[in-house]
Amino acid sequence: MEISTKYDPTQTEDKWYQHWMEKGYFKAKVNPDKEPYSIVIPPPNVTGVLHMGHMLNNTIQDVLIRKARMEGKEACWVPGTDHASIATEAKVVAMLREKGIKKSDLSRDEFMKYAWEWKEKYGGIILEQLKKLGASCDWDRTAFTMDEGYYNAVIRVFIDLFNKGFIYRGLRMINWDCEAKTALSNEEVIYKEGGEQATLYYVNYKIKDSDEHVTIATVRPETILGDSAIAVNPNDERHAHLIGKKVIVPFVEREIPVIGDTYVELDFGTGCLKVTPAHDPNDYEIGQRHDLEVIDTINLDGTLNEACGIDKYVGKDRFAVRKEIVKDLKEVGHLIKEEDFTTRIGRSERTNTVVEPKLSLQWFIKMKEISRTAHQVVMEDEILLHPPKFKNTYNHWMDNVRDWCISRQLWWGQRIPAYYYGEGEDDFVVATTLEEALAMAKEKSGNSSMTEANLKQDEDVLDTWASSWLFPLAVFDGFNDQYFDDKMGKIVNGKNEELDYFYPTDTLVTAPEILFFWVARMIIAGYEYKGEKPFKNVYLTGIVRDKQRRKMSKSLGNSPDPLDLIKEYGADGVRTGMLFSSPAGNDLLFDEKLVEQGRNFANKIWNAFRLVKGWETTSDAQPEVNAVAIEWFENRYHQAKAELEDHFSKYRLSDALMTVYKLVWNDFCSWYLEWIKPGYEQPIDQATFDKTLEFFEKVVKLLHPFMPFITEEIWHSIKERAEDDCLIKASWPATQSFDQAILDEAELLFEITSNVRNLRSSKGISPKEQLELTVKTDQEAVIRKLGSSLTKLANVSAPSITTEKPENCFSFVVKSHELFVPVSEQIDVEAERKKLTEELEYTKGFLKSVEKKLSNERFVNNAPEQVVATEQQKKADAEGKIASLEASLASLG
Repeated sequence: MEISTKYDPTQTEDKWYQHWMEKGYFKAKVNPDKEPYSIVIPPPNVTGVLHMGHMLNNTIQDVLIRKARMEGKEACWVPGTDHASIATEAKVVAMLREKGIKKSDLSRDEFMKYAWEWKEKYGGIILEQLKKLGASCDWDRTAFTMDEGYYNAVIRVFIDLFNKGFIYRGLRMINWDCEAKTALSNEEVIYKEGGEQATLYYVNYKIKDSDEHVTIATVRPETILGDSAIAVNPNDERHAHLIGKKVIVPFVEREIPVIGDTYVELDFGTGCLKVTPAHDPNDYEIGQRHDLEVIDTINLDGTLNEACGIDKYVGKDRFAVRKEIVKDLKEVGHLIKEEDFTTRIGRSERTNTVVEPKLSLQWFIKMKEISRTAHQVVMEDEILLHPPKFKNTYNHWMDNVRDWCISRQLWWGQRIPAYYYGEGEDDFVVATTLEEALAMAKEKSGNSSMTEANLKQDEDVLDTWASSWLFPLAVFDGFNDQYFDDKMGKIVNGKNEELDYFYPTDTLVTAPEILFFWVARMIIAGYEYKGEKPFKNVYLTGIVRDKQRRKMSKSLGNSPDPLDLIKEYGADGVRTGMLFSSPAGNDLLFDEKLVEQGRNFANKIWNAFRLVKGWETTSDAQPEVNAVAIEWFENRYHQAKAELEDHFSKYRLSDALMTVYKLVWNDFCSWYLEWIKPGYEQPIDQATFDKTLEFFEKVVKLLHPFMPFITEEIWHSIKERAEDDCLIKASWPATQSFDQAILDEAELLFEITSNVRNLRSSKGISPKEQLELTVKTDQEAVIRKLGSSLTKLANVSAPSITTEKPENCFSFVVKSHELFVPVSEQIDVEAERKKLTEELEYTKGFLKSVEKKLSNERFVNNAPEQVVATEQQKKADAEGKIASLEASLASLG
């Protein structure tokens, strides 16, 4: 079989992906004879296109699912997309605007028709892009959170939670997105890292019937017109005497009281707080305590309304009014000063507009009781977070969980199944269908003559997260009629074969920023409806940032197009590049050099394979040196395999990749192949050749989860195989024991070889010139055993053993062995002394650091036995090397 001189990803990636798809290797089904392993994808927004965060997240998922598949498990990776209410509706509105159509001119049904057309045209883009990355999802299972079955599941859960008393409708202070014109949950409000620059305005309010005034500090002067009180801390000696007095609101001349409330901070601003209950959640709480008037001066679109009392401000945007009112306050002498400072400003996660706190009638889920089990299971490690540092974040959020605002003023989404039949606060029913609602409304109202025309369904839809929190259950049809008991409000165990087999899923891979949006809520839903956790492990990735530590974004122009990277470096190169420096929970500082390194790694593997396949073979007996090399690599392979499994078990995937990378690049290519390589135009013995190809098979098995395309190509190039004999479903290698003594001997061989090579380089000695090697050692048998290998790798004569340092030679120390290479010219004694002294000082420093570690009781008592033993061996080696270096120095006189 002819091997291409250069590895070309464009020739292999589409070929193998299509082959895997045609063979159905990604498909999963219930198989009682196999252990299940399942992952559900964090469904990307249907509006989305592939970005670097998706690349990292889905590479990790694919690594895990491919490994599980090779381990013989029934590996099921469920893909899907999220309908993304706010983002999708914004896209559709923009599309309609380009066509000259206003949303307000359309009926709900007409708008939904356009929305579905948009979804069908653009909604599958991101999933097709994931295929380019090599994602081995079971595409037949692709879910969409607005599919009919999923839609019905969301409605069923709403009705169930309403009947259980968890869902209620109430007038509450909520977060309002003035651009999207919808409510937001607290978790959908984001804050920029490090805060934002703002201005603190100091404004005087005149005290009634007095020449005195009080000074307040505010960042929102446009809300002054909605003030209901001035609050001071009753413990503040400066202002306590003002409690009970009246002050005058600038411009509108409204009298408002000065009240005492301990919420006011003594050391912030002036100690006097303007209270605007309609436009600040904390002010609203104060207003509730003191029965203050609520004056809502801001419209849903962020403009001021008539309630502000100043005609010239009405209809203008809140931020335009801010500038105008500041100017007006200056002119009348009420503005005392302005002060720049940094503060947290809440913005909509979807539109980035500044969130407006508003009092609004919305639907909520009571979270305290329903989230209790979800809190407990994470804190008790029934569900493991990787890395565990996020338990503290999770604990803080769960301890302070607030009711979840789940209604959104949009059309794209699951419409709230509430039907109103009157004007009263309680004049509504919650039902699956209009017919069911009518029967319920007749009974509740006592009006038997009521018709469907008397009912009006709620216009709002549910928060997107109120659908995606059901994902691990809904993708396996858990809420279908035949599996769900409406009276119990539970999924019935033992009826849904797929759900019972694949649930709980094994690992969720997601970003820390949606730990509460999605992860916590899925855990809540899992216990509420299945009585079981939705996943066993949560792997939290870091954020992909640029070299300047900035989050990658289109607006900054610092995010490369992932498909362009794949085109230039190959999917395998990009996958490994993303994983080279992405430890769980820590940010990845992306540099294109990482994917270049990934591509170079692919080329290294390919060139090594070409080298081996280009060798001619002979039936001659296997040389002893080759047998030693084979024995070493066999043991090194099993050592690396054990390290690999340890990293996987701890979700250290970056470390796992580096273990295989070093095994291939350093051990296999740099040492093993050099060790066994035949002379120029010389054949290699058949036994070594066959064993080397066997090693290639073993190595590409370990590499396959990380680099699926090049490994599949090499797998089929090693020998002729049946069409169905693919690496993707080959058996994962078993973990076997290894002989540490063999590895230690090889380590000694490599250190000696490296020193000889460095000597040649520094002294300008040709690699072709064989050097004599003399060794002073108390382990003669070990050195004799390495003789033929040293001759092969270092081009030295068979080592001779001595008890004294030879004259006129270069020397170096490896562990406790002193090695000497005689040379013809005179040795520069001073230069040699300097070199040995520097090496001695370095080794003493190294010994000190090892001794410090071994003197740490926590390390000795808690570290694995093998790790402690390794450190103790380092100590012994360093002590031996120090003794040898000191002897060498003494011999120089």
